[in-house]
Amino acid sequence: MGFAAPAAQAQASDPPDEAQRIVTVRPGDTLGALLDDAGVDAAEAHAAIAALTPVFEPRRLAVGQEVGLRIDGENALVGLEIAPKPGHTVALQRAGEGWSVQEVVTPRLRHLARVEAPISGGVFSSLTRAGLPAPLTHALIRALSHEVDFQRDIQPGDRIAVAFERLRGPDGDLLGHGQLHYAALTLSGRTLEVWRHAGPDGDVDWYRADGRPLRGGFLRTPLDGARVTSGFGMRRHPVLGYSRRHAGLDFGAPSGTPIYAAADGTVASIRFERGYGRTVRLRHPGGVETVYAHMSRFTRGLKAGARVRQGAVIGAVGSSGMSTGPHLHYEIRIAGVAQNPARVELPGGEPLRGPDLVAFHQSRRELGGHMATLTTGRTEVALAAD
Repeated sequence: MGFAAPAAQAQASDPPDEAQRIVTVRPGDTLGALLDDAGVDAAEAHAAIAALTPVFEPRRLAVGQEVGLRIDGENALVGLEIAPKPGHTVALQRAGEGWSVQEVVTPRLRHLARVEAPISGGVFSSLTRAGLPAPLTHALIRALSHEVDFQRDIQPGDRIAVAFERLRGPDGDLLGHGQLHYAALTLSGRTLEVWRHAGPDGDVDWYRADGRPLRGGFLRTPLDGARVTSGFGMRRHPVLGYSRRHAGLDFGAPSGTPIYAAADGTVASIRFERGYGRTVRLRHPGGVETVYAHMSRFTRGLKAGARVRQGAVIGAVGSSGMSTGPHLHYEIRIAGVAQNPARVELPGGEPLRGPDLVAFHQSRRELGGHMATLTTGRTEVALAAD
């Protein structure tokens, strides 16, 4: 990282007795310790850090981060520069007897990028290998979980394509990633296409081509990275040793894995139930109830009567109650009757209508035009500035 003084105070050249130094933060380092190692007087270092703190909290220094120092021939600090994240620089500069602090934020230009890959070894690994960042991959998988059971529905030959934003500086440097915009998942020849769009209430969600939302349906898998270990229907009970009907699906996952509410609802009960152990029951419109059992813990503050949003963490995977190992037992009941969570048809959310539907179709057309320019050999296209 090169040190650059704020533009208003930059000099044609540094004084001959002034040195520039780049130091890298190591485990256990503090900004005070770095200045002390550079020979800066303790009182002066304290004053500089006090001036910097309202803009950048020194405790946020991360291992591997670089700090630029300007020190004169008498080991007096002239200035320092820190880049907390790509495209964002904080510069401290001596100003008479005190200090001035300037934040410089590089303009972030949005570019539309597209990746496509066959699904091999799981959706997450396939997308990250293709170049989609892990946080966006997690968000996409969670969104598609409204429609897809990633344990059962994926077959050899299936593919996935995603359009998303890359954020670059004016010089082309990658500064980060923006939003997901589009996904197409081809399963056994059938393609599910979804677009990200701000609905009438301002909330951003995923919609099908006809304006029906994915959200509002029930999550098929209410936790990440799980595998189905026991299906719905008759089975030999692993603890009791005889056959009886299994009223839900079991998802094997490490203890402590977060469990999500499968849909918007109200906590009907949160308690320890004999064979089910720590159990949360959520009540949903239309006489639907979802059950989450064998938890290791409940989310702090969650109680009966509380309203929860779809995707909210309600607890963690465990092995409480009658269980042979950490897993989630998940049920969907309609009017008290257990249904197969992998197959039951449940009501979805309200579709877009009127002007909201018109706006959605317009944004789809604009995105489609950008995506059409992403041909072989061209991986990005610039988007209009916000």
